[in-house]
Amino acid sequence: MAPAAMSTLIAHFTETNTKPEDYDLIVTGDLGKLGSEILLDLMEKEGYKLGENYNDCGQMIFSKNQRVFQGGSGAGCSASVLNSYILAKLKQGELKKVLFCATGALLSTLSSQQGESIPGICHAIVIEKEDS
Repeated sequence: MAPAAMSTLIAHFTETNTKPEDYDLIVTGDLGKLGSEILLDLMEKEGYKLGENYNDCGQMIFSKNQRVFQGGSGAGCSASVLNSYILAKLKQGELKKVLFCATGALLSTLSSQQGESIPGICHAIVIEKEDS
């Protein structure tokens, strides 16, 4: 899923003439710890440095000392973090502009049993707080 997230992020930055630092938060979900590290490396190789404003819903939902390894369900983590933490921070004015990148795998029991690859996908939306 990290390559799908990279592709979507680069397309977004290119098409909107923006850069990572234009956002208060760039969040993926759920790449987990390993997938996030891969995404950071891939983005840096393409000339994009995701800084302190990058995080992943799979890492945000669990504490560091929980033994969850790579996180949880992308749909579950993304929805939970967006609808609780992120929207609350936007409402409070702590965040103004968020690039929310939902990641996932297009799983099929048949393709897995046939030795096929599992395609990754990433959809991105920008959520902005209106000035009052």
